Amino acid sequence: MLKEKQKINIGNEPVYDARLLGAPRMITLGFQHMFAMFGATVLVPILTGLSVSATLLFAGLGTLLFHFLTKRIVPAFLGSSFAYLAGYMAIAPNKEADLLPYACFAVAVSGILYLILSALFKVFGAKKVMRYFPPIVTGPIIISIGLILSSSAITNCSANWGIAIIAILVVIGFSIWGKGMCKIIPILLGVIISYIVAAMTGVVDFSEVADAKWIGLPVDWNRTVFGLFPGADTGMLISACFTIVPLALATMVEHIGDMCAISSTCDRNYLEDPGLHRTLMGDGLATTLASLFGAPANTTYGENTGVLALTKVFDPKVIRIAAVLAIIFAFCPKFAAVISSMPTATIGGVSLVLYGMISAVGVRNVVENKVDFTNQRNVIIAALILVLAIGIKYYSAAGAIIVPCGSFNISLTALAVAAIVGIVLNAVLPGKDYEFGVDHQGDTSVNFVMNKQAD
Repeated sequence: MLKEKQKINIGNEPVYDARLLGAPRMITLGFQHMFAMFGATVLVPILTGLSVSATLLFAGLGTLLFHFLTKRIVPAFLGSSFAYLAGYMAIAPNKEADLLPYACFAVAVSGILYLILSALFKVFGAKKVMRYFPPIVTGPIIISIGLILSSSAITNCSANWGIAIIAILVVIGFSIWGKGMCKIIPILLGVIISYIVAAMTGVVDFSEVADAKWIGLPVDWNRTVFGLFPGADTGMLISACFTIVPLALATMVEHIGDMCAISSTCDRNYLEDPGLHRTLMGDGLATTLASLFGAPANTTYGENTGVLALTKVFDPKVIRIAAVLAIIFAFCPKFAAVISSMPTATIGGVSLVLYGMISAVGVRNVVENKVDFTNQRNVIIAALILVLAIGIKYYSAAGAIIVPCGSFNISLTALAVAAIVGIVLNAVLPGKDYEFGVDHQGDTSVNFVMNKQAD
């Protein structure tokens, strides 16, 4: 139990002074932050076929890099981004090991967009830049991401609807009625409980767990971007970039919303110090680094913001302890094998809720920013984004438009076309009315992860 004498005040809010907690409690709080991010972070490689070990390694390394670049004052953890799921699945729909590095290459390129936006924020300021990325563009794109992914969730659930329903009910139950930490990690609890039920009923195959080593390297060179060269398919590289890079629009806006939320939670304006230009740079470089080595894109995690609100311990050192713990777990192949043996139905159950929540976040983004749909420009932009995203997805077996380009073809997926059209229309049509920073609730309504803060 934390003691009253360990409290200090920030504004009107009592918080705990981590300097007085001591090493054992700091480590315990670090474990709590690691478990808060764990369920969502490892779910991304499970859904996409990327390496669980590499994911944990670069979640930890990416977080430490982020802290270094942001002057070690922002208590943020970087975990796997859900916004890129549709991109990975478009390039490697069946988790093909030879195609995933192409998707990773494109994600690495998308990290460069963070650096460009970071520079623009430094030069022009957030309000001027964000006028070109309003909720009327980001909201419908986020809605489309969830809807496009929905069919894969149903397919996975159909492997064993009983196990899937258990996962769904657990996630819903803890999300609505959970208390304290349980309310912050409903995905992890849904995975654990349905996994246990599946194991008890003989659904889980533990043969790979038995064969896995206790200690091993987390990175397989052949599954990294570097393993593509020489001999990479140029057409596939370009197609992957057109497919995935536009998705960075959603993740960058998510990042800005997270920084607003963390600032509000900690009662400190991180948008000014260290500044959005630094936090975007840290997030972008962490994403590029992780992707080059075969791990998912990184993003700041709302679950950990919830833990900050729950514990009232805002010291970034606690987050760095969680990052180090994630790195340590990355070097245990047996641990990764346990995660990889998760039943398909468990994945389907939690992803069914997750994909629906992604679309719901898009709706929330539009509603809380009070987008005016009596304005014809807004109706046109939203309509074209939604229809192009869903229509092209089911237009052909590939779910994309193939554009011949010399000796190779470029594949433009539904989301890529929708995002490009939405951005261009918003830029050229008159009547832009969105101003970043006016409505805090609207600015923070872009999280892709379950981040309900504890009551």
